Amino acid sequence: MINDHILERIAHCVEFGKSDLKSPYPPDLKGQEGAQELTRAALDMGIDPGLILSAGLVKGMERIGAKFRANQVFVPHVLMSAKAMTAAMEHLKPLFLSGEVKRRGTFVIGTVAGDLHDIGKNIVAMMVEGGGWEVLNLGVDVRDGQFMDAVNSFPGCIIGLSALLTTTMVSMEKTTRAIKEINPTTRVLIGGAPVTEEFCESIGADFYTPYPQDAVDYINRLVPL
Repeated sequence: MINDHILERIAHCVEFGKSDLKSPYPPDLKGQEGAQELTRAALDMGIDPGLILSAGLVKGMERIGAKFRANQVFVPHVLMSAKAMTAAMEHLKPLFLSGEVKRRGTFVIGTVAGDLHDIGKNIVAMMVEGGGWEVLNLGVDVRDGQFMDAVNSFPGCIIGLSALLTTTMVSMEKTTRAIKEINPTTRVLIGGAPVTEEFCESIGADFYTPYPQDAVDYINRLVPL
């Protein structure tokens, strides 16, 4: 079917980081339409925006996420895919704001207090957005109060905490316990180079993984499209 064909092309562009017609990457798609143009075309054809998201953008991000988890691609490839997804999302965001397309929910992410690293956090944020979530990226060196304000402002939101230093794992524990104290049902995901499954269990967090796609898969299971 024509619809299936264009959705697969969108997924392919996201997977391989083809943002738009002008994008020279990847070389074998040079001069061809990218995720941005194809998403606009799919909307013009009357394809449901939610289907474009799930069968196009999400599928492409899932593929690159799986490759990243298997060490078949590296951070630059993921960033290129995220860029292509973001370009396509420019056409869908107005529809999210209007309520025509439903988001799964709100995902709040930040690097904990005392830690200024953000590459891993940003990759997770972009991949989660590609999974159909509204993402609130609080940045780096985020204090407990900022996370708790988000919990109060976005009922039912899911929290993601990142730390790259062993010294800031203390902040991760403090923030997790503070969130659970004000709202025990809030799901808290943690990640970062020094973090382990054992640490996750010890501080009362709900989920840990070293792989961004695993985090996306976990929260998507909580709230299916």
